[in-house]
Amino acid sequence: MTGFKVIAGGERHVFSDLTTVMAAASPRRSGDELAGIAAASDAQRVAARRVLADLPLRIFLDQPLIPYETDEVTRLILDTHDRAAFAPVASMTVGEFRDWLLSYAATPEALRALAPGLTPEMVAAASKLMRNVDLVSVAAKTRVVTAFRTTLGLPGRLGSRLQPNHPTDDPIGIAGSTLDGLLYGIGDAVIGINPATDNVGACITLLAMLDELRERYAIPTQTCVLTHVTNSLEAIERGAPVDLVFQSIAGTEAANRSFGVSLSLLAEAHEAAQALKRGTVGQNVMYFETGQGAALSADAHHGLDQQTVEARAYGVARAFSPLLVNTVVGFIGPEYLFDAKQIIRAGLEDHFCGKLLGVPMGVDVCYTNHAEADQDDMDILMMTLGNAGVTFLIAIPGADDIMLNYQSLSYHDVLTLRHLLDKRPAPEFEDWLARMGLLDASGRLPPPAPDAAPVRRLLAQGA
Repeated sequence: MTGFKVIAGGERHVFSDLTTVMAAASPRRSGDELAGIAAASDAQRVAARRVLADLPLRIFLDQPLIPYETDEVTRLILDTHDRAAFAPVASMTVGEFRDWLLSYAATPEALRALAPGLTPEMVAAASKLMRNVDLVSVAAKTRVVTAFRTTLGLPGRLGSRLQPNHPTDDPIGIAGSTLDGLLYGIGDAVIGINPATDNVGACITLLAMLDELRERYAIPTQTCVLTHVTNSLEAIERGAPVDLVFQSIAGTEAANRSFGVSLSLLAEAHEAAQALKRGTVGQNVMYFETGQGAALSADAHHGLDQQTVEARAYGVARAFSPLLVNTVVGFIGPEYLFDAKQIIRAGLEDHFCGKLLGVPMGVDVCYTNHAEADQDDMDILMMTLGNAGVTFLIAIPGADDIMLNYQSLSYHDVLTLRHLLDKRPAPEFEDWLARMGLLDASGRLPPPAPDAAPVRRLLAQGA
């Protein structure tokens, strides 16, 4: 099959190949327009969706969007595809699959069993036929549970990454921001620092500081310095206390090469971290970050729309059984997601696609200061993701990252969402909060006053 034609609204539309159909069917976003692959009009977008809805799901197995011979991500996706798991939906079109996902038949158990049989392109295609509420509805019944020192993704739980970044990597400043976050019940997913300098020695210093803090207060969580995977490997060789290995990843071999990584390097890091056996309730040891537009910014998207390439990144992540994956949804900037409407849509797409593929999906609800968005818009995305069952959210002091210079969520925001939706932290972390006297009689965590007894007790223990 080399081309697709459809009459829509009395107009004849022609799409040269499957890649063109996928790009034209995507909701409008600035990155696809920058790449010159977006639909030329709303009418063309609807026509592309009509074509896509009638295509068989298995076309993505028969016609890879990037050739098998030239891309190791394509080879990974196709070589690990579970045809037995795919069998229940193998005869469906993309449109029929979309309808099935929204039906009562698509139970959490059915979706869990189906995940190994789905490719990133299949779930990306289905998402293009969905409204925002559809993305929320399906994601909300899709469960992905992982564990290291805490168990993440359980029903009724909302995890959080505590992000205490500092512009000079000052350990005292980082420790202060970390203590602040812990008092708000933040950090059950991970305490993770983006280092200001990509230096192995400085990385080890921060890892040691975080590990000492965790052990001093007996905190059931995991820590991570979000340095390059090669630095983490060297830190492991030097005996540093590495819980999770972090890496930014993308959906094509060429884009990953621009990050300085390959599938074999990720496999080496995964094996090295698992060999440390530092987990207590599980051994999911990888942490990946992604974001729409990364492949395009590296000129490594192969003509694919940015949402489809992003979904392929989750195919990479899935191969390494990560503890955490999150899309830094608005971080790259308005060149790729122009305004709040595009950021919100992308966050919901990414979360939906990741969870359907069996990936423990979180979101950094964020934007840059030159995007057409503000904190009210992030409130909408945060609350929508909370209802969609997001695995974890990222929180920073005052919602303002003073090192990376972008806007995210605050500790207070995640605490508010937990109260609003009656969500709790990971069970092991919640038990720790109770032991430390940070929960009230109803098991809730109110923002403590600076002179509250739990704060004095924590400070006394750390003296």
